[in-house]
Amino acid sequence: MTRRLAQVAKKVGVSEATVSRVLNGKPGVSEATRQSVLTALDVLGYERPTQLRGERARLVGLVLPELQNPIFPAFAEVIGGALAQQGLTPVLCTQTKGGVSEADYVDLLLQQQVSGVVFAGGLFAQADAPHDHYHQLAERNIPVVLINASIKGLNFPCVSCDDAVAVEQAWRHLASLGHERIGLVLGPSDHVPSRRKLEAARAVAEAVGGDLPDEHVVRSIFSLEGGQAAAARLLERGVTGIVCASDPLALGAIRAARRRGLAVPSQVSVIGFDDSAFMNCTEPPLSTVRQPIEAMGRAAVELLCAQIQGTQTDPGELLFEPELVVRGSTAPPPSA
Repeated sequence: MTRRLAQVAKKVGVSEATVSRVLNGKPGVSEATRQSVLTALDVLGYERPTQLRGERARLVGLVLPELQNPIFPAFAEVIGGALAQQGLTPVLCTQTKGGVSEADYVDLLLQQQVSGVVFAGGLFAQADAPHDHYHQLAERNIPVVLINASIKGLNFPCVSCDDAVAVEQAWRHLASLGHERIGLVLGPSDHVPSRRKLEAARAVAEAVGGDLPDEHVVRSIFSLEGGQAAAARLLERGVTGIVCASDPLALGAIRAARRRGLAVPSQVSVIGFDDSAFMNCTEPPLSTVRQPIEAMGRAAVELLCAQIQGTQTDPGELLFEPELVVRGSTAPPPSA
């Protein structure tokens, strides 16, 4: 107990006596100091005293599917900063292959009495994935916000980039350059944002006087290697422009073109999605559709805080407008 008091006191910058008063529910401590002590307990991994366990910590779980894709660290930075401004401490939970699952992280976060959870990409967007842990959060009335389109039946507030607008912008750009054989690299078939992108691509292809044959749509895991494999199949089928569902997929597509001896953009054009870090530093710089990360991340925190404070009205899904960023990876096709 003495060691715990000393560690918490040092963490907060108060005396051990003050920590003791908080733990024993004694008066004479400001609410700000009290919350700081309780948060320090959570951060240091100590259990709260029994009489204080009913109170949620000032911790917020931030669950990400990976950190290799630069878009997720970017979201983490924005959301973490916005949470800190609200006096909340983010707990970063990153999945790894064969490691801790989303459901495992939810169990850990519930044990820590978190005030809420933000999921930035995850199993909620995949129809065939397990979703019991989301229902568990709903049953416990834990405030939750999702970033990215979710499956039906999960009635959490959601912040999304408008996938339909993103694909329309990319497709019309390639069509305006003269491309007629355009391919699409998407995520798995049960992935809701990819479904939206496919539906939009078919609509815009028809609108510009063309079509989107099934053989011009390839599914992939979200990785550079997945993009390379998917794009290789499209190139074999004669496409001259490729729209990808993420920037890493697009970088994989550029690699696939080069492996076939094709120059980007003079022989093959490639467009990504996200405008994540360093996409203007690639060779050639990547044309992509930018997600408004700052606005989306701050909106997610506002929605979460409204739930925590009990003032939330159900906003449904907030759709944010993307922006096409034209760089060096797109040009007219060879025959144009």
